[in-house]
Amino acid sequence: MDFPIGSGGGGSGDEQEQSNARKGKRSYHRHTSHQIQQLEAFFKECPHPDDNQRRQLSRDLGLESKQIKFWFQNKRTQTKAQHERADNSTLRSENDKIQCENLAIREALKNVICPSCGGPPFGEEERQRSLQKLQIENAQLKEEACFNCRKIGNVLQHEKVSCLLAKYIGKPISQIESSTPMLGSSMDVLAAISRNQGPGAALDQGHGSSSPLTYQFKNISDMEKPLVLETAASAMDELIRLMRINEPLWIKSPADGGFVLHRDSYDKIFPRANHFTNSTARVEASKDSEIVTMKAMHLVEKILNSDKWIDLFPTIVTKAKTIQVLEPGMLASRSGSVQLMYEQMHILSPLVPPREFFFIRHCQQIELGVWLIVDFSYDCSKEKTSPSRSWKLPSGCMIQDMPNGYSKVTWVEHVEVDDKTQTHRLYRDLICGNIAYGAARWVVTLKRMCERYTYSIDDIAPTGIGGLGVLNLPEGKRSIMKLSHRMVKNFCGMLSMTGKLDFPQLSEVNNSGVRVSVRKSSEPGQPSGMIVSAATSLWLPLPPHHVFSFFREEKTRVQWDVLSNGNPVHEIARIASGAHPGNCVSVIRPYIPTENNMLMLQETCTDTTGSLVVYAPMDIPAINIAMNGEDSSEVPILPSGFIISGDGRPETGTIDASTSANAVRSGGSLLTVAFQILVSSPSSLKQLNVESVATVNTLISSTVQRIKTSLNCSGLD
Repeated sequence: MDFPIGSGGGGSGDEQEQSNARKGKRSYHRHTSHQIQQLEAFFKECPHPDDNQRRQLSRDLGLESKQIKFWFQNKRTQTKAQHERADNSTLRSENDKIQCENLAIREALKNVICPSCGGPPFGEEERQRSLQKLQIENAQLKEEACFNCRKIGNVLQHEKVSCLLAKYIGKPISQIESSTPMLGSSMDVLAAISRNQGPGAALDQGHGSSSPLTYQFKNISDMEKPLVLETAASAMDELIRLMRINEPLWIKSPADGGFVLHRDSYDKIFPRANHFTNSTARVEASKDSEIVTMKAMHLVEKILNSDKWIDLFPTIVTKAKTIQVLEPGMLASRSGSVQLMYEQMHILSPLVPPREFFFIRHCQQIELGVWLIVDFSYDCSKEKTSPSRSWKLPSGCMIQDMPNGYSKVTWVEHVEVDDKTQTHRLYRDLICGNIAYGAARWVVTLKRMCERYTYSIDDIAPTGIGGLGVLNLPEGKRSIMKLSHRMVKNFCGMLSMTGKLDFPQLSEVNNSGVRVSVRKSSEPGQPSGMIVSAATSLWLPLPPHHVFSFFREEKTRVQWDVLSNGNPVHEIARIASGAHPGNCVSVIRPYIPTENNMLMLQETCTDTTGSLVVYAPMDIPAINIAMNGEDSSEVPILPSGFIISGDGRPETGTIDASTSANAVRSGGSLLTVAFQILVSSPSSLKQLNVESVATVNTLISSTVQRIKTSLNCSGLD
């Protein structure tokens, strides 16, 4: 290994040695050969000399310390390369040998015969069938093993929870069990613990409605927190299995392609006591999935934020609040997050009371790009009896990241409901048939709202612009869509009709089926003063899409809008909010001679579960704030509109209302009509002008009659 000292680029000796090298190469090589021999010998003993050793070699060999340093670097590099070449050569030889053995084995397998029958070996198809059969048998054995393990685990968990429960309440578990139904899981024990009184505070006013909650809640104490976290892990395990197993846990519905729960199979795998024991109690359970246009992580962040949770589901969730954060989770993925939340759900008809839940929400990233969010009820009210008649068993969604910014969302909804008051006959089929609050409604609504969000951030200009060229700006478009979204949220929140009052002097209100509510509004974004709301729901013997087309068409508006006085209206701007032509935000100019400065903001949207048409009158200066891209959160808006859905009955035909008012009603629509007006602000409800209530009632009654006449349904009772 003869090469010049210092070839690594760190210097080539002193000037004297360089001069000698230029004058005569022979003396240079004789000199360096002796040096290299000594360096080689030293390298064998110490390949990594330290500074002292390099200085000693420099003095012994008459070389600079840098030359010694770079020689050792080059020597180590060359030695490593030689070893790698030798290893590669050995590996290539072994690889060639293995390939030859594989070829010989393949040739031998071609001539293998069955030892029992002497026939040819199984083909690929037979092997696949045998493998599938073995996998099914393996899955069944795993389920049996998990069931046995769960039974053993329940015994151990019962002992552990019994000690905690006795310590927390201050009496033995035997006394609790004598007065409490059988506790089948830690969720049942958690419900028993949470019914005890504890320190708390009033839950402040929720979103989407002007009436605050009237009962108290209590935070989860440090003593309860370990049990809550343990229950969250158990609920997560149950939801994973509900997500990944279809049969025998789920049965596919032939009507809509979704899944409904097989109760017997579920009770065998997840035995637990029923939360409600009344004869009026029932269980609703369903599973469905959709592809949505939003990244998984972005969707997770929205679901874990109570305000954004309402924004995702404005037609389902009318109130939401995060009461307490038990675990914040990891910063990047939110995995491990655990929080106590409250929500109010509504089917958007004054005939149906809302459902309320206090629940634990737990988020976990179970795989790369896959999140699971589980909800389960937790009773944190200070009253001994929970005000809610709904109890959420482990439910939630699995969100899987997909290419191009999409996500696959699988939803499971599983609740116990105690209907002490019988559901109104109009909505009985819709609610009891797993349609009103089922998984399909959640995923379809989520798909539509994600699509709306995608359209709101696109730079596509609105169509049909008249004198509103400023709306071409992306900021103006986004501000208008934001204002319209707030309008829809306010409208949906109003439909629960909280604070409903009776007016005995207005007998026609009860006779016509109109619900009237009066509230005092002082919230930003709503007109200040006393607001009178009126709503009614009715059945129409027409398919929902037909009714929706009637309301969204510009030409047919004069047939139902009493404010237009029979005059046509003109759509001066339209912003698409989805692929369906009925999903849009419009600015409408009504022809009202006395109101030349008034416009109408309207949003229409539709999906497979229902449709809505919401609108609100606005003066031009107010709407210009949004059109110019400015903050419109303080712009007052008072919406009215319509909610349309199927009636939950099979579509076996329609009827002609003009010929038979008592015919079988099937495959029709449920329509909710709601109006709001602002009256002069009195000092108290006692001073309320009764004429204002009568005006709203007359307005809604005449509108309903116009609708029936226009749709040839005036013969309905």
